[in-house]
Formats: sequence, structure tokens, C-alpha cells
Amino acid sequence: MDVATHDLDLVLPGGHRALDRVALAVARGERVAVIGPSGAGKTSLLRVLGTGLRPTRGEVALRGADPWGLARAGLRRLRARIGAVYQAAPLPPRQRVVTAVLAGRLGSWPIWKGLASLAYPLDIAGARASLARVDLAERLFDRCDRLSGGQLQRVGVARVLYQGPDLILADEPVSSLDPQLADRVVGELNRDAQARGATLVASLHAVDLALRWFPRVVGIRAGQVAFDLPPVRITDAMLTDLYATESAVPPTQDNRLLELDASRTRRPVEVRQPLCR
Repeated sequence: MDVATHDLDLVLPGGHRALDRVALAVARGERVAVIGPSGAGKTSLLRVLGTGLRPTRGEVALRGADPWGLARAGLRRLRARIGAVYQAAPLPPRQRVVTAVLAGRLGSWPIWKGLASLAYPLDIAGARASLARVDLAERLFDRCDRLSGGQLQRVGVARVLYQGPDLILADEPVSSLDPQLADRVVGELNRDAQARGATLVASLHAVDLALRWFPRVVGIRAGQVAFDLPPVRITDAMLTDLYATESAVPPTQDNRLLELDASRTRRPVEVRQPLCR
């Protein structure tokens, strides 16, 4: 699914301007990481793209159409093709993990099938397979209130993997995971999007994950796009400036400096080689 914004503003209740004249175009099948300091507008941007927030001014287009111009049924069908991963997964505490994963397809299932699956999970094998992709298959029948914050995040990812949406919007999807698991989960989201030709837009706290897995990185500061570049063209100076109001160095998974070539000061930034091509 292609998405685009033009001259986009979002003013939240209380008068805070979360987004300021944002122009962004993402083609179908692209994978884009959004980085920036806390409060920069990353979550607001993803919520606008997911039709969770209506912009104050400007244009947003999904599949070439303004979602707010659709009839209620059309908007509901569009939302069924969008998968969202949240920093804090909104899962009912008493719900079983298998039910939480299968809920990914409630938007595309008929009402009778969704109700039947609540009574007895209709696709246990499919839910288990999605959980296995995030190393959580053994918790299939556990209640969500028995899981840690990081495990709940992975259940949220598994739900989107099971859903198979045209557009994946992931908001800090691995913030509670250790570096090894975070790398695996972000990699799984990328592999899924590539395999299905889906569009992936993910906001990430760890800059190293963004540079490693995404062919395009958008930096946001104070609600505005600071840069929109492939990883090999992003310089240390750009990253330092982007996070200047938050920290002296860009944040990484384990709070260590980005691992760069030792002779980097004498060589151009293009020597950085990300995983993605």
C-alpha cells in the first residue's frame, strides 16, 4: 500500500503542534524507519498514517485516496488492510495469547467466524507459526497477564505477522527487548514485508537497528522531517544534530556508540554497509 502526506499539520488538544508541514511519500513495498528524539512526532505520524488521528491541516493519502473522504464501510475495509504494532500492546490481560494473535484477522473475517474463534481458536496452527517467528510459540495458551512487557510486544508483532496486512505501522515495536531479540524481531518484520510486497513504516528508538535493517531512514525533529535518506548517506553530524536536545550521542540498543570504521574520520560516509540493499 502506498502512503503519502503533503503539508501535514497535527495540533493535539492543548495546542501542542505534533506535526508541522510534513511531506512524505512511501511507495508500495518500501521499508522505512522513522527515528528522532522523544516527542519529535514519530508516534503521531504513524497514527495519522493508520487513520487513528485526523490531521489538522494538509493531505494524507492511502492507496491514492483520502481516507477521511471514504464512507464508513470503506474506511473500515481500509483499516482492515493496515496492521499496527504498538510500544505497549493493547491486549486484554485475561485473553489467551492464541486469541490475541488470531485477532489480527478479525477485520477480514465475517462476524460469525470472529465470534466462533473467541469461543474456540479456529487456527491454532497459524497462531503457533506466527509466534514461532518471534520465538514465543511455547506461550501459545498462556494468558496475556502472565507475560512480560517484552513478550507482550512480541505477541503484538506475531498478531501483525498473522494478519498479513498491506501496510505495517510499527511504533517502537522492540523497545522492551534485549538487543539479540530486538534484531531478530525487526528482521522478521522486514522479511515479512519483503516476501509479501507489503509496506513497512517503523519508528525506532535504536538508531543502529534503523541503519542495519532499513533501506530508507527518515529523521524527525520537532514535528518536521530533518532528513530522508538511505543509511549510507546519513552522517554522524546529522545524527548528532537530530538528537541534540535529548542526548550527546544517538541512542542504540545497548547504549554503546555506533560501531563505525576506525578510519571513519578520513573516509566518506558511503563506506558504511547496511544489511539492506
